[in-house]
Amino acid sequence: MPFSWPSILNPIPRRYRRRLRSKFRSAISPASNIASIETSFNPHDTIKALRAHRWSVYDAKYLVLIIIAVFSLSISQAPGPLMKTGAACALIGLLLMPATRQFFLPFLPIATWLVFFFNARFIPADYRPHIWVKVLPALENIFYGANLSNILSAHQFVVLDVLAWFPYGILHFGGPVIWAIFMFLFAAPGTVPVYAQTFGYLNILGVAIQLIFPCSPPWYENMYGLAPANYSMEGSPAGLRRIDQLFGIDMYTTNFTASPLVFGAFPSLHSGNAILEALFMSHCFPKLRPFVIGYAMWMWWATMYLSHHYAVDLVAGGILAAIAFYIAKTNFLPRVQMDKSFRWEYDYVEFGDAPSNGYEYGLTVFGSDDFRHDSGDEWTIGSSSSISSGSRSPVDESHSSWEGDTLASQASDTELSDFR
Repeated sequence: MPFSWPSILNPIPRRYRRRLRSKFRSAISPASNIASIETSFNPHDTIKALRAHRWSVYDAKYLVLIIIAVFSLSISQAPGPLMKTGAACALIGLLLMPATRQFFLPFLPIATWLVFFFNARFIPADYRPHIWVKVLPALENIFYGANLSNILSAHQFVVLDVLAWFPYGILHFGGPVIWAIFMFLFAAPGTVPVYAQTFGYLNILGVAIQLIFPCSPPWYENMYGLAPANYSMEGSPAGLRRIDQLFGIDMYTTNFTASPLVFGAFPSLHSGNAILEALFMSHCFPKLRPFVIGYAMWMWWATMYLSHHYAVDLVAGGILAAIAFYIAKTNFLPRVQMDKSFRWEYDYVEFGDAPSNGYEYGLTVFGSDDFRHDSGDEWTIGSSSSISSGSRSPVDESHSSWEGDTLASQASDTELSDFR
């Protein structure tokens, strides 16, 4: 007798399921295929798209990622060569299949940042620069007249510890995923790949600055004063140690003590990531602007209360995030259409800022000489207006795309199947 899985009763009544399917169907434009997901697992499709891709100066970013990844893996002492080779082969395999490439290609900068960050500990101390202990406290006093971190952390209470722990120790790690899911469902198609790549490159730049310009954080001043530092010193969980003591578990003490970048205070990537997330969410969902700005300010307070960053670190991280967002918004980020509530309602997408010359109305930009129908990828598209509708598509006849096969791109999408 053949084995069969037991059926599970659907708790949602049938009539409500019908209404839900009808609502999703009505929200989908019949002329739109830009919101669909690639389902092909044939590597030939990727090779064909790669051959047809129109290479540009923006593609130099892949060379940068390769250099950073090779450098990080070459100095890494663990895992062994077999594990490194296996991981590299697995990544190549995932990039060859269109169904997985649409997720992992935008994720490449984030993966490179993680490899770069966790292997920074293996850089020999002889090749690393001097650790600056007095610079950040001096800048703090020059700009603000006092050490704001010490002022905010002077009075410690359990309630404040928990309020600071939640953004710094939880939302910092899980927040980017939550925002990405939200943008994937409700923002314009193509938003998430731009967000993921901007997030990754911002963190790569931040780690590079931390390695070139190592500075001690506030907890170091609290423990050692302004005494010279060296790379043999361990890190500290600072205020997060109280969270471990409160819950009776080791969530942060061991990890922060063995931090790969003990002297990576400047710039603050907790601040940079929070500001970047707030800017993207404000762009996609203007009504949420007060909430996400409040979240960023909450993160700023938490980092200083827990003695992990000076205020000048937060400002530097915020400036880097603002620059990264401006570049993404000006050139690559899909424009918001306020009358759309779901990604499936979009039947065309325009990238970058609106043209300053000419008159724009509906699906057409008057006054421009031509439509630059690039390969459809969200980074090399530049600031041109990519337009897709039932009658006119930005995809060329050869369906060329390399980055275009990332999440929600219009170049490689197939027709949406009906919700059953």
